[in-house]
Amino acid sequence: MSDEKYVRLEAAAGVATITLDRPPLNVLNIAMMAELNAVLEPVVGDKGIAAIVIRAGGKAFCAGVDVADHTGEKVGEMIEVFHGIFRKLASTDALTIAAVHRAALGGGCELAIFCDIVLASDRAKFGQPEVQVGVLPPIAACVMPAQIGIKKAIELNAVGMTIDAKEAHRIGLVNQVYPEAEFDACVEAYLGEIRKLSRPVVRAAKRATSMIDREKVLAHLERVEKLYLEELMTLSDAHEGIAAFLEKREPSWQHR
Repeated sequence: MSDEKYVRLEAAAGVATITLDRPPLNVLNIAMMAELNAVLEPVVGDKGIAAIVIRAGGKAFCAGVDVADHTGEKVGEMIEVFHGIFRKLASTDALTIAAVHRAALGGGCELAIFCDIVLASDRAKFGQPEVQVGVLPPIAACVMPAQIGIKKAIELNAVGMTIDAKEAHRIGLVNQVYPEAEFDACVEAYLGEIRKLSRPVVRAAKRATSMIDREKVLAHLERVEKLYLEELMTLSDAHEGIAAFLEKREPSWQHR
């Protein structure tokens, strides 16, 4: 990797590791999302890769997409670039693994739960607070119902609740929870088990398991994108919520 400012890519022994590096909270702006797309481009089609790991430095895994990039003049580009990440992740036969050490909120939660496997520290938390600023989480809307059931998915996406790692594990959003002090070592041990396996066999088994779900998610995403851009973003409340967040005040909802 050469010129990327906000993400780092390393590959060894069949595992590609992408590290989010925009301290302190790894908030995703359009430039960072473009970099993430760029580093994923060669990795997702590499048949020598058994697993792609997304992890982060700093105080959070990722606190979401920059609210400033939800404004009217940027939202179309933001959605295109952000969702490009997930279309690339959906295209790979490598296992996708999120290693979440602290908060994964908004777009950061979506990035984590879209992965095939989520490894979390016991200090991690997960949430989709978008409704609090007048928008909604398109990726979570597409993947959460199948992962945790429609009732919990609606509660998280339409009420904007945040849950801890223990609850996320209980409902099936997270695969494994490790003590924070041992988190890095536990993640490496988990990857060590993957490295013992045949890479093409791992890839074939992942493809066989996920191909139907992959097709459904991508079709659902197209419909949700249309709803987001053509319905949600015509609401006064969507623009009020974003403006209120940027101006650090409480929103004044008009309910229209």
